[in-house]
Amino acid sequence: MQSVLVTGGAGYIGSVLVERLVEEGYRVVVLDNLKRGHRAAIAPEATFVKADLGDRGVLDEIFRRYRIEAVMHLAADTSVEHSMSEPGAFLHNNVVCGMTLLDCMLRHGVNKLIFSSSAAVYGEPEEVPVSENAPARPINAYGESKLIFERILFWYGQAYGLKSVSLRYFNAAGASERFGEDHNPETQLVPNVLKVALGQKDRLHVFGADYNTRDGTCIRDYIHVMDIAKAHILVLKHLDDGEVSKVYNLGNDTGYSVLEVVEAARKVTGASIPIAIQPRRRGDPAMLVASSVLARQELGWQPDYPDIEAIVESAWRWQKEHPHGYGDSGRSG
Repeated sequence: MQSVLVTGGAGYIGSVLVERLVEEGYRVVVLDNLKRGHRAAIAPEATFVKADLGDRGVLDEIFRRYRIEAVMHLAADTSVEHSMSEPGAFLHNNVVCGMTLLDCMLRHGVNKLIFSSSAAVYGEPEEVPVSENAPARPINAYGESKLIFERILFWYGQAYGLKSVSLRYFNAAGASERFGEDHNPETQLVPNVLKVALGQKDRLHVFGADYNTRDGTCIRDYIHVMDIAKAHILVLKHLDDGEVSKVYNLGNDTGYSVLEVVEAARKVTGASIPIAIQPRRRGDPAMLVASSVLARQELGWQPDYPDIEAIVESAWRWQKEHPHGYGDSGRSG
């Protein structure tokens, strides 16, 4: 039974990934400082260590005590707005602390890592759908931090033989039966739409309706969080056989505008969901849609939830059962 460390395992994607790893029979250790994540979002079968990623002493103890054999690195600051207003702190969290993890892996002879990257590395793509060979030109510090860390992984592979795969997620959405999306503040579209449907917000703020898209609102490729978890497990099984450093897009190869997501939520929930058009946000590209051909061909990965209504419906089920998310008891910091 392989021991896997999941950094950021109390977060949205991390919680579902840990759930799936446990179901697959892995021994899972979660490292999270709970500043963004929730204690209640960690499957009880996993071992939890509350600490900062940059704490070298704690990391060394985890690798020694639990005999970690592979790492899934999801711990990061993910707010685009924060990345634009405080890039120094943001880059420290996402790059410097990440290097602390890599150096710990080297000290303990662990050479397998799966990195939670992002479609934000592409910035404003020249062509859609976007392939892994498209130019990486981030337009916010969030995307820049992910791209910098991908390059660090490449050079650690060249120098030290670190085997890594960077998974560039497009827009994660949806929920499993047990775990869903709960951020504070909530910046993601699908949970914010559903908060309006639940009556917790009067209307949905739509940031920008003058983009060069079919209805003027941003277009994104939404991928179910369960399909992201599925890809991680497939990659873990392929790491020993693949190249030293590899990158895959994860998306459904289909884009939906903000207004189309709202319409899907209206159908799923039966609520009217009023909207209010607001100015554009800094750092938001008009369109991001994946080409995930490479992951399908090389990993045998196939999304199980390609339809936007199915994604929204799973999120709606979870939010109805958890109208206040995980509650204050699940958070610290």
